[in-house]
Amino acid sequence: MGRDLTLFMVDWERLSAIPVESRIRRFDDMAWPWELDDVYDSTNEQADGWLWPPGSAPAWCAEYSFFTTTGAYVPHARAGAAWADMRPLVDAPAREAMDSFLGGLIWDAGQADEPAASGGGGVFPPAADRWHPHVLLVCLPEAVADKARAWERVEPCLGELSGPFAAECEGWAGRPDTLENFVALLREWGGVVTDAARRGWGLVGLP
Repeated sequence: MGRDLTLFMVDWERLSAIPVESRIRRFDDMAWPWELDDVYDSTNEQADGWLWPPGSAPAWCAEYSFFTTTGAYVPHARAGAAWADMRPLVDAPAREAMDSFLGGLIWDAGQADEPAASGGGGVFPPAADRWHPHVLLVCLPEAVADKARAWERVEPCLGELSGPFAAECEGWAGRPDTLENFVALLREWGGVVTDAARRGWGLVGLP
């Protein structure tokens, strides 16, 4: 079975109050809606993709449901690999902005087809082994703010990716099927970091 990506926008102050060894379990408890079938209301899932927990208590995290994927991690890994392929052909200003935006989300410098899983950076317990990582990404609030600013520079440059994508990725297995699919996923990530930065929150991705 393939790996999934469950992405959360997180109030870091509230997360910091939870013991490190208990944090993954708390996220598992907050993953909706399978344990809330009796109270789950589809109106909780907003048009912007964020799913908030039911109830009146202030929420400390929200789960994002990607429109362009089925929850699988593969499209994100393929997009990261596509960027690694095409970035030498992209002009420096757009390349630097995209590196800042995608780095630590779905791409890391030197990655091959499979991006290196995050070790959690002390926010979560270390992974037992590299094949079963506890977390896929950890992005602190200050890093999210940087990525939101990078996205503001990336978005106007998306048209510049057409030629590099055609040259390095189009028709290749293990890459996004089309430039449109690649850009659509980038725009979703742009919305994610923008929303999280607006709140001053971080991001956590679990398999």
